[in-house]
Amino acid sequence: MTVTADLTTVVKHPKRFYIGGEWVLPSTSATFEVVESATEEVILSVAEAREGDMARAITAARLAFDEGPWPRMSHTERAGYLRAMATAIRDRRAEFAQIWPREAGVLHGIAGYVSTMAAGMYDQYAGYADTYAFEQLVEPTSGGQFGLLVREPVGVVGAIIPWNAPLTLISSKLPPALLAGCTVVLKLSPEAPGEGYLLAEIAEAIGLPPGVLNVVTAEREVSEQLVRDPRIDKISFTGSTAAGRRIASLCGDRIARCTLELGGKSAAVILDDADPVSAARTVATAELGITGQACLSLTRVIVPREHHDEVAEAIAAVFAQVRVGDPFDPASGIGPLALERQRDRVEGYIAKGIGEGATLMHGGQRPKHLDRGWFIEPTVFSNVQNSSTIAQEEIFGPVLSVIPADSEDHAIAMANDTIYGLNASVFTPDATRARRVAARLRSGTVGHNALRADLGIGVGGFKQSGLGREGGTEGLLSYLESKTVILDGVPAGY
Repeated sequence: MTVTADLTTVVKHPKRFYIGGEWVLPSTSATFEVVESATEEVILSVAEAREGDMARAITAARLAFDEGPWPRMSHTERAGYLRAMATAIRDRRAEFAQIWPREAGVLHGIAGYVSTMAAGMYDQYAGYADTYAFEQLVEPTSGGQFGLLVREPVGVVGAIIPWNAPLTLISSKLPPALLAGCTVVLKLSPEAPGEGYLLAEIAEAIGLPPGVLNVVTAEREVSEQLVRDPRIDKISFTGSTAAGRRIASLCGDRIARCTLELGGKSAAVILDDADPVSAARTVATAELGITGQACLSLTRVIVPREHHDEVAEAIAAVFAQVRVGDPFDPASGIGPLALERQRDRVEGYIAKGIGEGATLMHGGQRPKHLDRGWFIEPTVFSNVQNSSTIAQEEIFGPVLSVIPADSEDHAIAMANDTIYGLNASVFTPDATRARRVAARLRSGTVGHNALRADLGIGVGGFKQSGLGREGGTEGLLSYLESKTVILDGVPAGY
């Protein structure tokens, strides 16, 4: 599939919302303009949801849950829809791979792979229909003859998606919610709504019952309406820790359920028996594919002091060989940042790093051969203090900090000295040592000799990196409520 002049040939209904199983007109003519990261050109204009539009979407989801067939279907029946969605995502893989690079600067080759991976998440949750214990026989301990522990859908879900990886993040929320029997209002980011529109088209094409999935694009004020509305039983949010704090406080006001997948400042802990150059190359390469715009990125490289210079130089060497350019060009090793404001943010942190005394080893500039697009060179600092701004705050761009440690204990202490706890990795040839260090790291995921994150098992954070987990059976649990049923006799069928 060739790159098109705009995305209107891919996204069929950009000026409408998908509500109640129909493509409906918005309440106003307000729109968002979607700008391509590499060219700074407007490539799509989509409808902007206002208060009345969001209310309409919530009403449709509430009606579908309270009165529609979806929660009353068997898990096996709902799994059939998930498998149909997986097939449709694979069939439209090329279209998904057109959108993500243009909205967020991700390399085209990675976008195609991730589309296939996302489809697999729908298949995985469909499989749980046959294997997960949604109902368990239990022995009553305080009277009664027959006991059940039943896991039922939490209700109507508000899913709020950021701009950096929409398809992946939607696919970490939608399949478990749908399998559980929930209905969903999906709120897309104004900067990157395209993949969400394609999923709405898929929902329509496979005949998903009306109101089960409702899709709108909105700014923060209208998004807060979704969080505040008492008809929404649960919020599932991915985004910054600052926004997560706000959502948690609003949910707390009405004791609404919430899952929050938030920021990170994750550590690659290189131990003294690791090959420092190999570890450095692995960490550097992992930072490139989505231009460092991932909360799971290993942005703090904590290394034995005697290997500090070697690691910093090796990362700089990798970055120096990378071509910055068009994400559709196979020769490009890194694309642009998603947004102009994001590049401004990254450049601000680079200036802070220099101002606070870190050594700029490579990068920090806009590429001279590119006169448009939100490009920045991959950047690495050495001799970084773990207490410094660039080591403590999430930059969300291709900026790595190499931090010297005096011992294994010192490395672990620095890795844990952060408000975040989303991801980490331990570099050592000794798996037993890696397991021992992993037990001491306050992080939702700990990998070994690579950046690891597995939505097939579960992803989420300690501390201010979030609440709850997404992916695997852990992610399914957050869309279920447990109900204890105690009867004086045995019901038919048991």
